[in-house]
Amino acid sequence: MKKVNLFVFFFLTVIVSFSQNPTYQVNNQKMNQLLKNINDMYLDTVNFDVLVEKGVTEMLKELDPHSAYISKKDVQQANEPLIGSFDGIGVTFQIIKDTINVMEVIVNGPSEKVGLKAGDKIVKVDTTTACGKHVNNKWVADHLRGPKGTKVAVFVKRGKNPELLEFTITRDKIPMNSINVYFMADKNTGYICLERFAQTSTQELRDAMTRLKARGMKNLILDLRGNTGGYLQAAFEISNEFIGADKMIVYTDNFRKTGETFKSNGKGEFQKGKLVVLVDEGSASASEIVSGAVQDWDRALIMGRRTFGKGLVQKPIYLADGSQVRLTISKYYTPSGRCIQRPYEDGLDNYFNDLNTRSKHGELLTADSIKFPDSLKYQTAKGRTVYGGGGIMPDIFIPLDTSRYSSLYNEMYRKGIISGFTLDYMEQNREQLKAKYATMEDFKNNFEVSEQLFQELMDYTHKEGVKDVIEFQFSKRLEGFVKDKASSLDSLYNSLEDLNTNEQFKEMLTKYITESFNESMRLRNLNKANEFIKDALKYEIARNLFSYGEARQIFLMKDDGFLKALEVISNDKIFKKFNVEQ
Repeated sequence: MKKVNLFVFFFLTVIVSFSQNPTYQVNNQKMNQLLKNINDMYLDTVNFDVLVEKGVTEMLKELDPHSAYISKKDVQQANEPLIGSFDGIGVTFQIIKDTINVMEVIVNGPSEKVGLKAGDKIVKVDTTTACGKHVNNKWVADHLRGPKGTKVAVFVKRGKNPELLEFTITRDKIPMNSINVYFMADKNTGYICLERFAQTSTQELRDAMTRLKARGMKNLILDLRGNTGGYLQAAFEISNEFIGADKMIVYTDNFRKTGETFKSNGKGEFQKGKLVVLVDEGSASASEIVSGAVQDWDRALIMGRRTFGKGLVQKPIYLADGSQVRLTISKYYTPSGRCIQRPYEDGLDNYFNDLNTRSKHGELLTADSIKFPDSLKYQTAKGRTVYGGGGIMPDIFIPLDTSRYSSLYNEMYRKGIISGFTLDYMEQNREQLKAKYATMEDFKNNFEVSEQLFQELMDYTHKEGVKDVIEFQFSKRLEGFVKDKASSLDSLYNSLEDLNTNEQFKEMLTKYITESFNESMRLRNLNKANEFIKDALKYEIARNLFSYGEARQIFLMKDDGFLKALEVISNDKIFKKFNVEQ
C-alpha cells in the first residue's frame, strides 16, 4: 500500500507543482485517504494499476485536450517518432495476402548488410511461421524488433526460387527520418517535406538543404502538410534556419510566468531566397510555430488551408512506474503576439470534431467561409494583417481537391491490390527496369504505364474479387432517409394510407434516393479512375526500384498544393504584392 500512496502523491505533486495551494493539499489528502480505505476495507481484491490508470486518464481529460497519459508498455513506441530511431532489422514492409512483403531495405541497415532485398517475402522468423491470419503489424513488430545487438533468423522466399533463403540479422538502431522526401522541383527550387519535429529534424533539414544547394537551389518549398508537430526546440531551431539575427521566433507563457523566449541567432542556412511553406488542417503545434514565425516576419508565403490550431506546449513527465504524462505547461505565442490555440471550452468531442465542422461549413473548399473577429487581428513586421485564435491562416488559399478520389482506386488500395500486383511484376522485370532507369529522374520523366500493363493490373484486380462498380444498397439508403428526415416524416404521417398518397413524401424520398445515387456515381469517378490507378502503379514500381521518398514525386506531380507553390515561387510579383522577402 505504501508504494501506491507514493505513486499517487508523486503524480499529484508533479501535476499541480504548487504545493502551497491549500486546495491541492486537501485533495491530495483526499486521494490518499480514498486509496487507503479501498485497500483496507473494500469487499474484494482491487487491481490498483488499472484503478489508478483510469483515474489519471479521466483527471487529465478535465485539464485540456492535449494533456495525455501514456502507460508504461506504450511509452517506448510513443516516443520513437520524436527520438528518431528504434531497434530493429531495417526494412519497411507490407502485409499482402497474409504474407510479409519487404518493400524497402534501409541503406546501411542490418538487413541490407546481410543481403535482404526489396521483394523478398518473409515466411518464417526464428522457428515461427510468419504467414497466415495471425500475422499483422503488431506481430511483425513483436518478432522483428528487439534490443540492439540481439539476433533474429529470417527465412525468405525470393522470386521463383523454391528454396527458402536464411538470413541471420543482428538488430541495430534504425533511424526514423523526419525528412524522407526532398528533391529539386525545377532548376532553382528545392522541395523538402518535413513529416514531424523530432530530435534529429534540424540536422536532417540542414543536410537536405546542403544537398539541394549543391544542385542549384535558390528557392525552397517547405511542406508541413499533415505534420502534427513534435518538439518545441526543433520548431525553434528550424525557424531559426530562415530568420535573421536577434528576432523573436516564439515565446511561451502561463499564469506562473515561467515561460521561455526563443530568439534567432543569425546562423540559419536559408535566410535569403524565396520561401513557400505549405500547410493544411493537419498541420499542428510545431508546424504552426514555424509557419507563424516566418509569416509574422514576412519571410515566407504560407499556402494551403487553415492549420489545426494547437497553441499548447506539453512537457513529458515520467511517473514512478515508468509511465508518462505529457502535461500542458504553457501556451505559445508567435512573434506578433498571436496564440493560435482553438477554444476547447465546449468539450473534447466538439474540439476533435472540428475538422468535420470546417468541412460542413465549406472551409476546406473556399476561403470566404472563414471568418475571424477583429479582436483577433495582429500585424506582421511589415504591417500585414494576420489572425490568431484558431490556427494559422495562409496567405494564399488552396482548396481541398475533392476530385482526386475514385471508389475503385480506394478499394484497390485498401485491399493491397496494386502493391500485390507490383510485387509479382517486379519479380519478372526488376533487372530490366534497373538497367533502363538508372535514376528516379529517368524513371519519373520516361516511364509510362502502358495500356497492356494497365489491363494486366485490371485483370488481376478482377481475379481478386474487386469490381469497378458500386453496389447501390437500396435498403441502407432507406434507413438513411428515415434517420435524416425523421422530424419531417413525423409531421407528414397520419396513417399508412395517407403516407402512401402523400405527394410531399414521394418527392422527398425520390429526391433523397436520386441524390444518393448521384453521389455514388460521383465517388466512382469513372472519368479519372484509370488515371489515379496508373499513377499509383507507377508509384509502386518506383518505390520498389528506388525508395519511398523518391517515389513520392510521382504523386506530387499531380498535387494541386505542390504545383501551385511551384507556380507562385517563380513569380516575383506575388512576393512583392504580399511584401514578403525574396
